[in-house]
Amino acid sequence: MTCFLIDDDLDDRGIFQRALNILDSSIELITAESGIEALEIINANNLFLPDYIFLDLNMPYMSGRECLHKLREVERLKNVPIFLYSTVNMDNETLVPQLASGCVTKPRSIKEITKVLSGIIK
Repeated sequence: MTCFLIDDDLDDRGIFQRALNILDSSIELITAESGIEALEIINANNLFLPDYIFLDLNMPYMSGRECLHKLREVERLKNVPIFLYSTVNMDNETLVPQLASGCVTKPRSIKEITKVLSGIIK
């Protein structure tokens, strides 16, 4: 299984990785620091097909919203669940029913994120 995390925050990427390792150490995590880098990774390898994508909304250069639209334009990613992953409250996020599979507010601890990821991945 492969998860693709698009997040500009190094600490958040590290916490996410630790949580995945606790959940299942066989899960591969590919990361991108921006929407631009994420699209470069996707466009560079036509075989890259993650099982899940987690996308931060607030990133420099290309917002998570713009990145989400561009990800959904990639035919091979049409059925890949994409979860918005952010520190901001996403209760009123209009992209969820249209393009995203759900929203995850970044938990404050590894224990919390492990629990959240377990509910999504398993």
